[in-house]
Amino acid sequence: MTRPILTDLHGEALDEALGRCFSLATETVDIGGRAVTLVKPENADHLISEADYVMDERLPYWADLWPSARVLSATMAREAGAGRRLLEMGCGLGLATVGAMLGGFEVTATDYYEDALHVTRGNAARNLGHEPIVRMVNWREWPTDLGVFDVVMAADVLYEKEYAILVGECMARSLAPDGVAMVADPGRLALPMFRDNLMHVGLEIFDTVTTKFEEGPVKQEIQVMRLRHRPIEGQR
Repeated sequence: MTRPILTDLHGEALDEALGRCFSLATETVDIGGRAVTLVKPENADHLISEADYVMDERLPYWADLWPSARVLSATMAREAGAGRRLLEMGCGLGLATVGAMLGGFEVTATDYYEDALHVTRGNAARNLGHEPIVRMVNWREWPTDLGVFDVVMAADVLYEKEYAILVGECMARSLAPDGVAMVADPGRLALPMFRDNLMHVGLEIFDTVTTKFEEGPVKQEIQVMRLRHRPIEGQR
């Protein structure tokens, strides 16, 4: 069966096309008292591509709903977006993007998987009536024309050592001089290295809030770290 072209589809047409691409499941998530309906692939393991893995060890983590995304989405829904520009690195299913849109941000959602962008568009439109800006972005080849943002956020992206360096570098490049970056993490492998590398990219953590997440057998402590550019020496 020929795969439908998703780029120009919106609303119900996009949902129908996604249903022809994947076996889908629906999950309802509470974001600050608001029920958000997410459509997602039923089984992320079915999306594993040997060709993608051989090319750059890419795996479809985007298709799972991670606790860090739940916590970050609730955090962003409480923020005063007021039309400020926000970038999400690794949008996955789009839950944190929806939270930021609920908070009033103008969101650009990015991911390395094109399918993640379409699922994010569909989830945002279904719940909010409009879509975020989306763009496919490879952290190893950060686009020079992406611009800078008032807020940059990411949920559970430090699962490989390589990302400890890449995430910090990309955040530093895309964060406005007076902007704030937010990283939600459950204690992944690369978190200590990420923290240690921040000074080398000119960033610093100035606040951390830890939230306990428990659902069935899943028990995590999610840290939401707020980062900013390090002040120039003498300007503290």
